[in-house]
Amino acid sequence: MNILIFFIILLVLVISHEFGHFIVAKKSGIRVDEFSFGFPPKLFGKKVGETSYNFNALPFGGYVKIFGENPDEESINGPDSGRSFVNKPKYIQAFVLFAGVAMNLLVAWVLLSVGFMSGLPTSVGSAPKGAIIENQALTITSVLVDSPAEKAGMKTGDKIISLETQNDSTKLLSSNFGAETVQNFVKNHNGEEINISLIRGSEPVSVNVIPKKNDTENIAMIGISMDTIGTLKLPIHKALWEGLKLTWHVTVMTVVGFYNLIYSAILGQADMSTLTGPVGIVGVVGDAAKFGFVYLLSFTALISVNLAVINLIPFPALDGGRLLFLLIEKIKGSRIKPQVANIANAIGFGLLMLLMVVITYHDIVKLL
Repeated sequence: MNILIFFIILLVLVISHEFGHFIVAKKSGIRVDEFSFGFPPKLFGKKVGETSYNFNALPFGGYVKIFGENPDEESINGPDSGRSFVNKPKYIQAFVLFAGVAMNLLVAWVLLSVGFMSGLPTSVGSAPKGAIIENQALTITSVLVDSPAEKAGMKTGDKIISLETQNDSTKLLSSNFGAETVQNFVKNHNGEEINISLIRGSEPVSVNVIPKKNDTENIAMIGISMDTIGTLKLPIHKALWEGLKLTWHVTVMTVVGFYNLIYSAILGQADMSTLTGPVGIVGVVGDAAKFGFVYLLSFTALISVNLAVINLIPFPALDGGRLLFLLIEKIKGSRIKPQVANIANAIGFGLLMLLMVVITYHDIVKLL
């Protein structure tokens, strides 16, 4: 079931991204030869007009084949060169390239807005002024890798109900604690086993965890971040505004995250275990689905923003790389040699596929 949900999410996000390229190219008078979900070999398809619509065997993305995007003699000087991407003004080429990213951001905005209309989990601290937050609970927002909490089985999204020690029967109930209270409770019981009652989805869960002092601050911790989160439900006009604000916030945070990752990679300090590919996402999709449809909407919006940001990275074969080539051409006042651009994009695509294989391998190793 998780695989099916993941496939549907991927289908929606890939088709929306490629539809952005497709519709802007069509409206700009550019010929579009192919619209495909997945990569070859081809499973089935149908040609409608001049465009072939295909489903391919490798469901790790998709593409539109725009005439002249990878320029050759036919697209530059051939009989249909007037409808070629490469012969259109630079601003039209830029619009076509950016349209996929714009569609992913639009999808994220729509999904988050629908989430707010339905009732979206929201931090009490970041809620709009005057908003009513229902079903508030102290919720785990992240779990550190190899921490006592992770080893005990605690997960992101778990709601903390109570904490109780075995030695002195000290008990802390959710009716009178927040994140700081829990942190202080853990600090005061270093090395002691703490029984923590949780709600995961709609099911009660109980775990036993032993805090330990970290190496930097010498403070007893179990390795979780927490926030008081409740359900925020808004009318349509407020939902659209809050959805737009949240989309912007998530986009900025995603850009910062990728910047830090790339910077670490340049320094040789990047941690591959922090990256997740299709196999890893299947498991996360399953976790999101267990918490409910709104959580799944939020997760899909997050993936959509990630796709948008990834595609804007100025790397050959990505939309950002092609936009960089356009900028270089604009500055130098002439085209980059088609052979150079095509070879660079082919190498870039090969490296991206290799990276996908490496990340997928790490995903599988983590599951074993």
